[in-house]
Amino acid sequence: MKFATKTIHAGIEPEPITGAVMTPIFQTSTYAQEGIGKHKGYEYARTQNPTRTVLETNIASLENGKYGLCFASGMAAIDAVLKLLQPKDEVIASNDLYGGTYRIITKVFQKFGIKASFISMDNPAEIENYLTPKTKLIWIETPTNPLLNLIDIAAVAQITKKHQILLCVDNTFATPYLQNPLDLGADIVMHSMTKYLSGHSDVVMGALVMNDEKLKQELAFIQNACGAVPSPHDCFLVLRGIKTLHVRMDRHSENAKKIAEYLKQHPKIDKVYWIGLPDHKNHAVALKQMRGFGGMISFTLKEDTLQNAIRVMERFKLFILGESLGGVESLCTHPATMTHASIPAEERYKTGLKDTLIRLSVGIEDVEDLIADLAQALE
Repeated sequence: MKFATKTIHAGIEPEPITGAVMTPIFQTSTYAQEGIGKHKGYEYARTQNPTRTVLETNIASLENGKYGLCFASGMAAIDAVLKLLQPKDEVIASNDLYGGTYRIITKVFQKFGIKASFISMDNPAEIENYLTPKTKLIWIETPTNPLLNLIDIAAVAQITKKHQILLCVDNTFATPYLQNPLDLGADIVMHSMTKYLSGHSDVVMGALVMNDEKLKQELAFIQNACGAVPSPHDCFLVLRGIKTLHVRMDRHSENAKKIAEYLKQHPKIDKVYWIGLPDHKNHAVALKQMRGFGGMISFTLKEDTLQNAIRVMERFKLFILGESLGGVESLCTHPATMTHASIPAEERYKTGLKDTLIRLSVGIEDVEDLIADLAQALE
C-alpha cells in the first residue's frame, strides 16, 4: 500500500461482531479468560488493549517498520529508550534538541550513572571523535527543534552500525509522511504523537517504531513494567487524526513555504529558519532524505531585543501563543522561556538559540490570513 492508503487502512479492519468501520474504543481494564492461561490474546489493559494494538500496527506501517509501541507521552517513549541503558553507559545527542529531551537525560538519567554529550552533527564524521567503548546510544532530532538543522541519518547510521551502537531518531517534526528514518538505517524512530500525528491539539501520546524483534521485546517489557501507556480513547483520537495526516502535511508545507518566503523579504526580519529555503545550510540533506519540508519555521528580528520579540508575539491574533506544535491551528512559541527553558542559557547560546528567537507552527488556515497576521504583528 502507498502512504495515503496506509493512513486509512493499515492495521484497521471492521470490528468483527458489529462490522463497525471505525476501530472501537475498548474502554476496559481487564478481559474475561476461559481458563488459566486461556484467553483471546488480551489479559490486562496495561499490557495490551485492542484499540492501542490497531494504532501500534498503523504507526509501524507508516514508518515501514515491523513493530510499534505507544506510550502515554512522547517523554514516556524517550524514557523507555533510555531505560535500555545501564549505569556508566554513554549517550551522544545532537546539541540542538527539544528541551524535554535534554532535561530527562541530564536531570533524571545522569544521576543513575548515564553520561551524555551534546554535540553538533552537521558533519556526521566528527561523531566518531566522541565515541568511547561505553557509547551505547546516539540520539538525534532531524529537523531539530527549534533551529531547524538537519542531520544526515544515513551517514550517522553508517557510524552506529560500524560500532554496534543504537541509533534513535526523533521524527516528530518530519512525520512518516516526509521522512522514514528506519529506511535510512535507524534502529528506533520516536514520535511525539501529540503533534502532527494527532494533529488536533487534543491528545498527549508518544510512540516508538523498530524492526528488530529483540529490541521490540525489550521495549515492550519496559512499556508494560513501567506502565506509561495511553488510554484507549486517546488511541482512538490519534487513529482518527492519522487518517488525514497526508492531507494536512501537504497544507502545512505549502503554507510554510509562502510564509518563509514572506518573512525572508520582510525588512524587519533578520534570519529565517525553514529547511525548504534553498539557502538553508542543510538544504541538500533535506532533498536527499525528505519528501517535503514541513510546517515549522523559526525566525529572528533585526531589532534583536527580547522586548521586541515579546511585542511581536503578543500582537498576533491568529498565531496562538502556546507550547506544542503540529495542530491544525497556527501556534507561536518562545523557545527560550517555554519549550527549551530547561536548557541552561549558556548551552542555548552555544547552539545559536537566542532569547529573541520566535518559532512558528504553521497551521492549515488560509495562508493569506496568516500572512496578514504576521504583517500587522510586525508593524
